[in-house]
Amino acid sequence: MTPEQIAAIAQQGVNSIEQATDEKGLRDLEIQLLGKKGQITGLTRAISEAPPQERGVFGRAVNDAKKTVTQAIESRREALQDSALQAELTDFDFDVTLPGISKSSGTRHPLTLVQEQVEEIFVGMGFYVLDYPEVEDDFHNFEALNIPKDHPARDMQDTFWLKDGHLLRTHTSPGQIRAMGEYAPPFRAIFPGKVFRYEAVDASHEHTFHQIEGLMIDRKVSVANLISSMKVMLSQIFGREVLVRLRPGYFPFVEPGFELDMNCLLCSGDGCRVCSQSGWVEFLGCGLVHPKVLKAGGLDPEQWQGWAFGVGWSRLVMMRYGIDDIRYLLGGDIRFLKQFG
Repeated sequence: MTPEQIAAIAQQGVNSIEQATDEKGLRDLEIQLLGKKGQITGLTRAISEAPPQERGVFGRAVNDAKKTVTQAIESRREALQDSALQAELTDFDFDVTLPGISKSSGTRHPLTLVQEQVEEIFVGMGFYVLDYPEVEDDFHNFEALNIPKDHPARDMQDTFWLKDGHLLRTHTSPGQIRAMGEYAPPFRAIFPGKVFRYEAVDASHEHTFHQIEGLMIDRKVSVANLISSMKVMLSQIFGREVLVRLRPGYFPFVEPGFELDMNCLLCSGDGCRVCSQSGWVEFLGCGLVHPKVLKAGGLDPEQWQGWAFGVGWSRLVMMRYGIDDIRYLLGGDIRFLKQFG
C-alpha cells in the first residue's frame, strides 16, 4: 500500500467524521477507525509486514493518517458539544438564573480525625509515632510476646492465617518487639494501626478494627505513671475528666496486667448496647512489660523496665462522636461520613 492510498483512507475517514451528527455516531466512527480492530489501527500493525526498505515511509504515512483522524475526531467532538450547549442555552425552558450544581468535597474519616488528635497528644508527651506491618510472622505476633505455641492465650485471638505461615496481625503489640529492636532505650512510642480477628460482627465487634499500642522503656517505670498518661490522653480527647476504673487483667506480655475501663459516654453509665448494659466500656489493656518480652526485644530486664498499653482506637472514636455501632466506621456509607465534614 502506497502513502497516497493511506492518505486517501484517512481522508475518507475525515469526511465521515465531519458528517457525524451526534456524539454517539462520532464515538462509533472513532471505534471503527482507531479501535482495537479499527481500520487505521490495522495499518499500524501492518508496518512490520512491509518490506524493510519501505517500512520507514509506510510508518510515517500511517502515523500521519492516525494523527489526521485523531485531530478530526477531537475537532468534531468539540463542535458537537458547543452546538449542544448553544441549543440548551436557546431553549426557552432553560433558566440562566438558576444556581449551578456545586461540587461536593470529601471529608476526613472519624478514625483519621481521632488518630491525628491522639498522635498530637502523645507527641507532646515525647512519644515517637511508628508504623509497622499489618502482615506479621508468628514470632512477632505471638512468640516474642510470651505467647508460645499451644498457649491458651492464642485462643483469645482468632487469627487469619496466610498460606505461607504468616498472619494478619491480631493486635498492634508486635510493635513493642520491633521498636525495642530499632531504638536504643530509654524511649517511648505509640503504634497506631489496623488489626484483624476472625470474630462475629455486632454493634461493638468487627473483624477489622483499629488499635493504638503504646510503649515506654526506661530504667524505672511505674503503674502510676502509666495511669497518669492514660488519663491525660482521655481528658484531652473528650475535653473533660473521664471516670475510669482499673481491674486486674491477664495479658501474657505484661506482668502485672490491668484492664482500664471508662464510664460509657453514650449512656452516662446507665447502660446501653455498646456497653452491654453495664455502664462501663472495656477501653484498654495495660501493664508492666514482662521480662521475657524485654529479652525478646533485645533488652536486659535487670537494667530496663517498661509499661505498655493497647487502646481500642475504634471504640475511642465511638465514644468521642457518640457512635453506637462499630460497623458504621468501615461501612463506607457516605451519609455517615458526611457528618464529619
